[in-house]
Amino acid sequence: MSWTQLLGMLVWTGAGGILLFVLMWIDTLFTKYKDMAEIKNGNVAVTTRFVMKLFAQGYILSQSIMNSNELWNALLASVVSFIILLLLQKIAEILLKSFAGLDLERGTQQGKVAHAMVAGSFHLVGALILGALV
Repeated sequence: MSWTQLLGMLVWTGAGGILLFVLMWIDTLFTKYKDMAEIKNGNVAVTTRFVMKLFAQGYILSQSIMNSNELWNALLASVVSFIILLLLQKIAEILLKSFAGLDLERGTQQGKVAHAMVAGSFHLVGALILGALV
């Protein structure tokens, strides 16, 4: 491995890590509760959902990096995918709350792991689909 390749790997990894941090921070702004406070308090449901969302974003980022020749294209694909996932999550949550009386966000905050698993699965399945498209 040359120094140029090593430097490139560090830059791509660093940019990806920063983007992942920013996207997860933005995601926490769209929840009615404070993710980090709930995680610190030992809420397993919130932690489960957060980890599933982190994995989903990481997977999309890895696919966009693998399929892109330019760093900016990879980062842009990840940001667009994040927005799509966020919109799909909100639509799914509204539909489940309206038609099934299932409030995933409230249930997750209350520590119901089943609610967190359903909410997190939307991210994972969405990531698998979007990862194939980037």
